[in-house]
Amino acid sequence: MQVIRLILNILWLIFAGFWMAIGYLIAAVICFILIITIPFGVASLRNAAYVLWPFGRTTVDKPGAGAGSLIGNIIWFVVAGWWLALGHLLTSIPLFISIIGIPFGWANLKLIPLALFPLGKDIVDSDQPFGAR
Repeated sequence: MQVIRLILNILWLIFAGFWMAIGYLIAAVICFILIITIPFGVASLRNAAYVLWPFGRTTVDKPGAGAGSLIGNIIWFVVAGWWLALGHLLTSIPLFISIIGIPFGWANLKLIPLALFPLGKDIVDSDQPFGAR
Protein backbone atom coordinates (compact mmCIF):
# COMPACT_ATOMS: atom_id res chain seq x y z
CA MET A 1 0.00 0.00 0.00
CA GLN A 2 2.87 2.38 0.70
CA VAL A 3 4.02 2.21 -2.92
CA ILE A 4 0.52 2.97 -4.18
CA ARG A 5 0.22 5.93 -1.80
CA LEU A 6 3.58 7.22 -2.98
CA ILE A 7 2.57 6.98 -6.64
CA LEU A 8 -0.80 8.62 -5.97
CA ASN A 9 0.82 11.43 -3.99
CA ILE A 10 3.40 12.10 -6.70
CA LEU A 11 0.73 12.20 -9.42
CA TRP A 12 -1.46 14.36 -7.17
CA LEU A 13 1.43 16.75 -6.56
CA ILE A 14 1.95 17.21 -10.29
CA PHE A 15 -1.68 17.55 -11.38
CA ALA A 16 -3.39 19.34 -8.48
CA GLY A 17 -1.49 19.51 -5.21
CA PHE A 18 1.20 22.00 -6.17
CA TRP A 19 -1.30 24.48 -7.61
CA MET A 20 -3.68 24.28 -4.68
CA ALA A 21 -0.84 24.55 -2.19
CA ILE A 22 0.17 27.82 -3.83
CA GLY A 23 -3.36 29.11 -3.21
CA TYR A 24 -3.14 28.13 0.46
CA LEU A 25 0.30 29.74 0.74
CA ILE A 26 -1.01 33.01 -0.72
CA ALA A 27 -3.86 32.95 1.80
CA ALA A 28 -1.35 32.27 4.60
CA VAL A 29 0.88 35.18 3.59
CA ILE A 30 -2.10 37.54 3.51
CA CYS A 31 -3.20 36.31 6.94
CA PHE A 32 0.31 36.79 8.37
CA ILE A 33 0.53 40.33 6.97
CA LEU A 34 -2.77 41.30 8.62
CA ILE A 35 -1.35 40.14 12.02
CA ILE A 36 -4.73 39.65 13.72
CA THR A 37 -5.42 36.76 11.35
CA ILE A 38 -2.22 34.83 12.16
CA PRO A 39 -4.20 31.78 13.46
CA PHE A 40 -5.83 31.60 10.03
CA GLY A 41 -2.38 31.72 8.43
CA VAL A 42 -1.25 28.79 10.56
CA ALA A 43 -4.34 26.81 9.53
CA SER A 44 -3.71 27.70 5.91
CA LEU A 45 -0.11 26.46 6.11
CA ARG A 46 -1.32 23.21 7.69
CA ASN A 47 -3.80 22.79 4.85
CA ALA A 48 -1.11 23.58 2.27
CA ALA A 49 1.03 20.74 3.62
CA TYR A 50 -1.97 18.40 3.56
CA VAL A 51 -2.94 19.41 0.01
CA LEU A 52 0.60 18.69 -1.19
CA TRP A 53 0.58 15.08 0.07
CA PRO A 54 -2.98 13.97 1.00
CA PHE A 55 -3.08 10.23 0.34
CA GLY A 56 -2.57 8.20 3.49
CA ARG A 57 -3.82 11.03 5.73
CA THR A 58 -7.23 12.28 6.74
CA THR A 59 -8.86 14.99 8.82
CA VAL A 60 -10.62 14.52 12.14
CA ASP A 61 -12.42 16.93 14.45
CA LYS A 62 -10.30 18.32 17.29
CA PRO A 63 -11.74 17.23 20.61
CA GLY A 64 -11.41 20.67 22.23
CA ALA A 65 -12.72 22.79 19.36
CA GLY A 66 -15.64 24.95 20.40
CA ALA A 67 -17.19 28.34 19.84
CA GLY A 68 -13.86 29.95 18.94
CA SER A 69 -13.42 27.56 16.03
CA LEU A 70 -16.98 28.18 14.89
CA ILE A 71 -16.53 31.94 14.86
CA GLY A 72 -13.11 31.60 13.23
CA ASN A 73 -14.52 29.31 10.55
CA ILE A 74 -17.23 31.85 9.73
CA ILE A 75 -14.62 34.59 9.33
CA TRP A 76 -12.37 32.24 7.33
CA PHE A 77 -15.26 31.29 5.03
CA VAL A 78 -15.92 34.92 4.17
CA VAL A 79 -12.27 35.96 3.77
CA ALA A 80 -10.55 33.01 2.09
CA GLY A 81 -12.44 29.74 2.40
CA TRP A 82 -14.81 30.10 -0.49
CA TRP A 83 -11.97 31.19 -2.80
CA LEU A 84 -9.98 28.08 -1.95
CA ALA A 85 -13.06 25.86 -2.27
CA LEU A 86 -13.68 27.39 -5.69
CA GLY A 87 -10.06 26.57 -6.57
CA HIS A 88 -10.63 22.93 -5.61
CA LEU A 89 -13.82 22.85 -7.68
CA LEU A 90 -12.17 24.41 -10.74
CA THR A 91 -9.14 22.14 -10.42
CA SER A 92 -11.37 19.07 -10.28
CA ILE A 93 -13.11 19.83 -13.59
CA PRO A 94 -10.15 19.09 -15.92
CA LEU A 95 -9.29 16.09 -13.77
CA PHE A 96 -12.80 14.68 -14.27
CA ILE A 97 -12.59 15.30 -18.02
CA SER A 98 -9.50 13.12 -18.29
CA ILE A 99 -10.38 9.52 -17.49
CA ILE A 100 -7.23 8.87 -15.49
CA GLY A 101 -7.77 12.00 -13.38
CA ILE A 102 -11.19 11.01 -12.01
CA PRO A 103 -9.84 9.76 -8.63
CA PHE A 104 -7.92 13.02 -8.25
CA GLY A 105 -11.05 14.99 -9.12
CA TRP A 106 -12.89 13.21 -6.31
CA ALA A 107 -10.00 13.88 -3.95
CA ASN A 108 -10.23 17.57 -4.83
CA LEU A 109 -13.95 17.61 -4.05
CA LYS A 110 -13.31 15.88 -0.72
CA LEU A 111 -10.96 18.72 0.23
CA ILE A 112 -13.64 21.40 -0.21
CA PRO A 113 -15.08 21.09 3.34
CA LEU A 114 -11.58 21.50 4.78
CA ALA A 115 -11.00 24.55 2.57
CA LEU A 116 -14.24 26.11 3.79
CA PHE A 117 -13.90 25.31 7.51
CA PRO A 118 -10.30 24.44 8.52
CA LEU A 119 -10.36 25.45 12.19
CA GLY A 120 -11.15 22.71 14.69
CA LYS A 121 -9.66 20.00 12.47
CA ASP A 122 -6.55 17.87 12.84
CA ILE A 123 -4.73 16.10 10.02
CA VAL A 124 -3.75 12.57 11.02
CA ASP A 125 -2.32 9.49 9.37
CA SER A 126 -5.00 7.18 8.07
CA ASP A 127 -5.14 3.44 8.47
CA GLN A 128 -7.40 3.24 5.43
CA PRO A 129 -5.79 2.49 2.07
CA PHE A 130 -6.24 5.89 0.45
CA GLY A 131 -7.17 8.20 3.31
CA ALA A 132 -10.90 8.07 2.59
CA ARG A 133 -13.36 8.83 5.34
